[in-house]
Amino acid sequence: MLTRLQVSYNLSTSAGRKRKAEDEEPSADDRMSTSPSPSFHQRPLPAHRPTKRPRGGTSGRPLSLPRLLETLDADSLRSVLQTICQRHPGLGSEIEQTAPRPSVASALAVLKQYESTLQAAFPFGGSQSSDYAYNRVKPALVNLLDALADFTPHFLPPQEPQASLSLSFLDSATEIVHQLPDWTSFQHRLHKQNAYEEISKAWALVIQEAAKRAGGIHVQYGGWDQKLAKHNQQSGGKLQEAVNEMSNHLGWMGGQPATQQHGGRGIDLSSVRQELLSGTYGSNLPVRVGPW
Repeated sequence: MLTRLQVSYNLSTSAGRKRKAEDEEPSADDRMSTSPSPSFHQRPLPAHRPTKRPRGGTSGRPLSLPRLLETLDADSLRSVLQTICQRHPGLGSEIEQTAPRPSVASALAVLKQYESTLQAAFPFGGSQSSDYAYNRVKPALVNLLDALADFTPHFLPPQEPQASLSLSFLDSATEIVHQLPDWTSFQHRLHKQNAYEEISKAWALVIQEAAKRAGGIHVQYGGWDQKLAKHNQQSGGKLQEAVNEMSNHLGWMGGQPATQQHGGRGIDLSSVRQELLSGTYGSNLPVRVGPW
């Protein structure tokens, strides 16, 4: 039989254990307080970013074709194209069709380069017309003459339909022929003589074709008859064939002599043309009075 003291001890011990268990077990409020707060959201994952293209390594690599072409000058590019056309002849016609048409200015620029090369090839001192000088400059002279022979047909009809462009090129090309050396040797002088013959035929062809279009108005009012007459005089009459063609097709507005007899008095045809163009023709003629 338990004594009163033992009962009291057991009750106190049981109560202490209960309180200790209650202290260790979290309450509902405590569990709610330790749960994640509804205002706290988990950080979203970063958006997908495109991957960068990896940079090339340190090893070398050749240039792309566009970059390679940017480094080539005109001579290098010309050499490359010529080599490719020799290996693949079929590409030549395609390049001719694709390349822009040469202008008068671009063609003359090339001829001027050849002319400058010729002048720079002359030896210092001594006669510029001697056989020694000819032998020194012969390669440059031949290159200039070949270029002139190639470019001239490009600006002739029917290849070039515009007479103004043809005449403009021939005017400058004739100046180049004028500047060719006058060699002492007759054999060497044939270069310049042949060049005059070819350029004279070119003038005659352009004048002949221009006269068929609009009465040759491009030749009549461009002063080309006077320019041709000046070239003929400077060449020593070697362009007479072209001057005759001008006279035959353009009549008094072309290569006729400057003064003709008309009605018993001399008429300066150049003055008559200028007066007609300015509207003053006949203002200085005497006025007849009485029956006609």
